[in-house]
Amino acid sequence: MKIIYLHQYFKFPNESGGTRSYDLATGFLDLGHKVEVVALTSDNSLKKDGRWSQIKKDGLVLHLIFIPYKNDMNYIKRSSVFIKFLWFSTLKLLTIKGDVVIATSTPLTVGIPALIKKWIHKTPYIFETRDVWPEVVIAIGAIRNKIMQKILFYLERLIYKNASAIVPLSSDMKHSIITRYPEYKSKQVKVIENISEISRFQNGYDKKKSMIKDKIGFHPRFTVLYAGTFGRVNGINYVIKLANKILQIDSSIAFLLVGEGIERKALIEKAIKKKVLNKNLFIIEPVSKIELSQLYFECDIGSSFVLPIEELWSNSANKFFDTLASGKPVLINYKGWQEEVINKKNIGYVLPPKLNDEDVKKFAQYSLNKLLIAEQGVNSLSVAKKYYSKDMAIEKYNNIFNNIFL
Repeated sequence: MKIIYLHQYFKFPNESGGTRSYDLATGFLDLGHKVEVVALTSDNSLKKDGRWSQIKKDGLVLHLIFIPYKNDMNYIKRSSVFIKFLWFSTLKLLTIKGDVVIATSTPLTVGIPALIKKWIHKTPYIFETRDVWPEVVIAIGAIRNKIMQKILFYLERLIYKNASAIVPLSSDMKHSIITRYPEYKSKQVKVIENISEISRFQNGYDKKKSMIKDKIGFHPRFTVLYAGTFGRVNGINYVIKLANKILQIDSSIAFLLVGEGIERKALIEKAIKKKVLNKNLFIIEPVSKIELSQLYFECDIGSSFVLPIEELWSNSANKFFDTLASGKPVLINYKGWQEEVINKKNIGYVLPPKLNDEDVKKFAQYSLNKLLIAEQGVNSLSVAKKYYSKDMAIEKYNNIFNNIFL
């Protein structure tokens, strides 16, 4: 079977960013399928003024269109990128023969090229919902225009209605979909969470290295690692507040923030204002997924944060699954399905959405409990293997393929 994988932000492990699509695509190759990827690139060497480049790598055929994109772009610039990719990828999809299309959001507009190909070529598509967009962007106030909101919800419904399968990345996302669109309860809505790529994180580090020391000049007693986007929804101001409060209690606890995004400059300025930057909070440039395994090996706990908005709790962030694959406890500050897993499986620590001094004291005390932290690390790796491995995700996807073509 030939699979066309449509992902605007496709990344390889030697790049920074999520590699779910890469991991799935290479897994499909192992099953004997052929995979062609349609994505954008910011690589200047592939700039061809509206023309596509085709490369082959790791058994995949990639069709890449040069449309520069950065995480620090504002909404207007991002929207421009969405529209450009929508146009070019639609035309490209119509030139590629395949048995099925996997269209993975965000943004929601990535479903339009797959929809058009289905209408014209009768090619079925699977729509992978990485977040409940536009519900999330409306909840955070990014889109306030009521007419635009109605248009986006209509588009969401149209894409779901025509999909042969919908793949939300968490049980909370599935609940949102079937609650807002009851007609899809009978449709194939299959949860396939993000992937804990165990081999990469268990074999990709060097015990003799000290990457954290190289980056910040020393190795803290207890390191909280955040590796991801500095975007509005991530609410990293929370971490600065936590660092400020905890500095007064235990200066041996450090927060290492690795990434980029539109909030990066403001976060640095606030960290300076709160007098925590380069004291117990450090902000460094993003690293590749391969290098990230070293940082996770050296840290004491991984983390994921979001704003205190309920619609964001359904997320399936890479950070959560990378932490588990590394065999480390995970720290979050929100409720939802991840909180339930953390508490049920004893794999980390849940801070409240709004901090108070007592919460900070309790977390500082937790950081001293080496036996508990070690136990949670073992539990994390066990959970990653049992529920979120690459092999499990591939098997679930293959079941969807079989159901579509039976």
